[in-house]
Amino acid sequence: MQKITVLLADDHTIVRQGFRLLLEAEPDIAIVGEAETGRHAVQLAKKLLPDVVVMDIAMPLLNGVEATRQIIKEVPSAKVLVLSSYSDDEYVHGLTEAGAAGYLLKQTAAADLIKAVREAKKGNAFFSPAISKRLMNHYRETLLHGVPVRRRTDVLTSREAEVLQLIAEGKANKQIAAELNVSVKTVEKHRQQLMNKLNIHTIAGLTRYAISKGVVESSEAVKAL
Repeated sequence: MQKITVLLADDHTIVRQGFRLLLEAEPDIAIVGEAETGRHAVQLAKKLLPDVVVMDIAMPLLNGVEATRQIIKEVPSAKVLVLSSYSDDEYVHGLTEAGAAGYLLKQTAAADLIKAVREAKKGNAFFSPAISKRLMNHYRETLLHGVPVRRRTDVLTSREAEVLQLIAEGKANKQIAAELNVSVKTVEKHRQQLMNKLNIHTIAGLTRYAISKGVVESSEAVKAL
């Protein structure tokens, strides 16, 4: 029997260990790797080509939303299941737009995760019950009342979102350039573009915005405030 290969991405070792024990107890699932940052998750996904990636949203260096987007682009065969403590509509819609195969609340993840991995491997979507209900209500409202999809003016490119996260984590332009393997001039350009898009022109303001959107957790951003 060919096992479903899974990559675990979470910055908390104890969480990864718990999910590893849970999933490896199943005869049809094998853990092929673990990542503790979003960027490491992208690198491992490209190297290991897992069937399923279990991805936490709040990841250092590259958050789960951007990591999901990059993995789906670079490894289209991989299915990404996102784990989060947040049930906000904005997170759910952002990740479904990014191509995530499922969205699990951490509070219910243990009970749902095994089923979600199997469904994702089959090409099916899987959401925690509370999330499914909200999605159904949203689309019902859209169909019944013709509610237009709001056009967001603050949509950042993948690279701008990466730069935003690294700024919010307190990294200087030179450090960001080294992390992204680009020139300092390129970082400055992206920085100016995202400031213009968001109409936020201070580091503290960008950091507060990143925290409010869940791009970083407040504990990771204290250095920049």
